[in-house]
Amino acid sequence: MTDTLDSSTSEAFRVVRHPSPATDEERAEKLRDLAFGLQFTDHMARVTWDAEQGWHDRRVEPYGPIPMDPAASVLHYAQEVFEGLKAYRWADGSIHLFRPEANALRLQRSAARMALPELSVLDFMESIRSLLALDHAWVPEADGTSLYLRPFLIGTDVFLGLRPPKKVDYLLIASPSGPYFAGGVKPVSIWVERDFHRAGPGGTGAAKCGGNYAASLLPQVKAYERGFDQVLYLDAATGSVLEELGGMNVFAVRRDGTVLTPVINGNILEGITRSSIIQLLEDNELKVVERDITLAELQDGIAEGEITEVFACGTAAIVTPVGRMASSDFEVTVGDGQPGPVTLAVRDRLMGVQYGRVEDTYGWMERVR
Repeated sequence: MTDTLDSSTSEAFRVVRHPSPATDEERAEKLRDLAFGLQFTDHMARVTWDAEQGWHDRRVEPYGPIPMDPAASVLHYAQEVFEGLKAYRWADGSIHLFRPEANALRLQRSAARMALPELSVLDFMESIRSLLALDHAWVPEADGTSLYLRPFLIGTDVFLGLRPPKKVDYLLIASPSGPYFAGGVKPVSIWVERDFHRAGPGGTGAAKCGGNYAASLLPQVKAYERGFDQVLYLDAATGSVLEELGGMNVFAVRRDGTVLTPVINGNILEGITRSSIIQLLEDNELKVVERDITLAELQDGIAEGEITEVFACGTAAIVTPVGRMASSDFEVTVGDGQPGPVTLAVRDRLMGVQYGRVEDTYGWMERVR
């Protein structure tokens, strides 16, 4: 695994323009009333890898279906990893990314865990720049909107035997999107799952691979049926320690201002939003403790008023307050059920940096246009 910023140069991406891209009017219509992940831009970036040539044939091409052999390894053995990041349009019209190199490095780590070739950071960044050079008009302007970027690797080897693929494609698609949760800063309800686990020791919990998310869908459906928005998973070994939501890391705020979050232990995803929030909290003179948090500690702390806020975070949802938690044997309201001051402050600060409303003292934002 490379896990370093590359010093080599990336080959230029050749461009194959869409023969009939969306008109200004068609694009404007698609950018109205945006939901999450439903609309897509005119183009996508692509790079091919094979065992003989390595990474080659870098191009931007029209967005569209991918021809694939029925025996492609991704269809049978889930040889796939992905990332998620956003392009933000600032008030002056410029376009910025939030910590994109961190996403590139995490994609490398995920690829290594799934026995896929690692894409260089330079190729990752150049794929974004090349795509945005054509599709920059798709970055929306409305407050709270962004262009969600989805880079991913898929095994396209035509072989039914179980081994690492000898052919892989990297693709980058882009989706102009509104908030992940509709309705603004509205507390979500959480079902604490007892029967299913997201990952286990030595598994793929720290990799951003599709199988982890597919395994979370049945518990999510069951949570919806119970009237809950999201699922919180416990550790597979003891069934007593908090890990993460299906697609978000979790934080708990104590009455004394201390903020707790589960420690990175190989079972949960090392969130880029998570690490950024820890930095922001600490710089606001709040103590952040990364350690195991038991469900009993969380449940009792909320019931006794010792834990006053709970929030989740991730690239798509940014920062989301938790208002209610329940499982088969308990139900509690967090604080007064409304977003707390720590949650709102860190959300406003983070989004302020991302949208250029607050000075970026960390060097997190990278201008790409």
